[in-house]
This record gives sequence, structure tokens and C-alpha cells, in this order.
Amino acid sequence: MEGEKLLATALDCGAEIESVFVASDGMASKGVELLVARAVKSGIRVFELAPGVLERVADTVTPQPVLGVVRTPHATLEDLAEAIFVVVCVDVRDPGNAGAVIRAADASGANGVVCCEGTVDPFNPKTVRASAGSVLHLPVVVAGEPAEVLEVLGARGMRRLAAVARGGVAHTDAELAPPVALVLGNEAAGLPERLWSSVDGRVTVPMAGMAESLNVSMAAAVLCFEVAGRRSSLPAVEGAR
Repeated sequence: MEGEKLLATALDCGAEIESVFVASDGMASKGVELLVARAVKSGIRVFELAPGVLERVADTVTPQPVLGVVRTPHATLEDLAEAIFVVVCVDVRDPGNAGAVIRAADASGANGVVCCEGTVDPFNPKTVRASAGSVLHLPVVVAGEPAEVLEVLGARGMRRLAAVARGGVAHTDAELAPPVALVLGNEAAGLPERLWSSVDGRVTVPMAGMAESLNVSMAAAVLCFEVAGRRSSLPAVEGAR
């Protein structure tokens, strides 16, 4: 995880930080100095690097002056056994999109995100940055075959709704009250036809302009907050998280 904001999030979440690395001039930043002090107080190893070293090991072209090695969280579908609102990614390939979807799910109060086979690794550096640390805030499950995942969620009583660019029920009219699983497909191809039998319905965000479609992360944000609105109007669900 690169940058003081992401590492501060990791510290706030109680994530297991193996070590922190600081550029040779990194301590000139007050924010980095405070972060390092927090890390040392927490017993985390901190290493100051020689000039040019951090630039060679960081993932970005122009790296921030501090980065850390953080243990990857591990979550399974069983961790979502009591969930009433999850987001399922099927073949979402772009790290920026996947990270933004996780961020939207987190912001809207989803109980978790499931990344099915074919979706980009939600814990690669680009996805982590795009999530703004949300990969540490809620369970993010790296799962297998999408049909099997959807079968498990359906067996738990979740209404599985596929987001489609057109042809679905308008998101303002769709039955989005929890328990619900929003299913997002590939950026270009959408959800594979073989999975239509694994969902309970299709939902679309209507567009008034000339755009062909919404970016998958934009659509996710709209739909996630629509679910959040329906959820807030419901009476408390016993056992829901």
C-alpha cells in the first residue's frame, strides 16, 4: 500500500502491516513523520531507504514517499452468510473500475464484495489505490466460478439482479430492497449469456443523453445507493449486519 493516506487507513483498520518503507527525503513531510511515529508506536518495522530505491520498487511512476507491506485480508463466502446486500463482480478486468466498485459498495453500506473468477485481483496495488482503502473496510471475497457463487447467494434467499446497459427494469422501479445481490459484468461485454439463468432479474440505469452506457463503476455507485435508500426505509432486519 503506497502513500500516507492508505497506510493511515490500514493502521485505523487494525490491518497487519509487516513493514513500512520511507524514501530518503520522506521524513521532510509532516504527514509521513506522523505516520511513521504511529507505526513505530504500534511495533511495526520502519526502514529508511537510500535515494532512488523506493522509485525502483514502487508500483507507480512517481511514487509517494512512503509505502508499506500489508497482509492481504482473507474473506470467504461464509463470512457473508448473514449479509443482506452484496456486490458481485463477474469478469471486471480494469483495476481502477474494480477498486471504484469496492469503494462505492463500502460507501453505500454493502456487507461485502465478491470478485468471481476472471475479475482482476482486488488486492493488486492499482485496485487498492482506486478503492481508497475500502478493501480493508468490508469483506472482499476472491471467489471461483460465477454460476456457483450466484447459486450459493440464491440459496440464501438473495434476489440476484444483473446490471445491464439496456433492457432491464429501471433502477428506480426495480425491486432492490434487501436481501439483494447486485451482479456486475465485464466492462465491454457485460454479463455472459450463460449466466442469465443464474440471476433473478435485470436492472438498468436509464440514460437521457447520447452516451452508449455508463462505466461499470459509475453504474455500481448509482445502483448501490439506490439499494441503500431502499434499505434505510426498511424496518430493522434481525441478525443483519
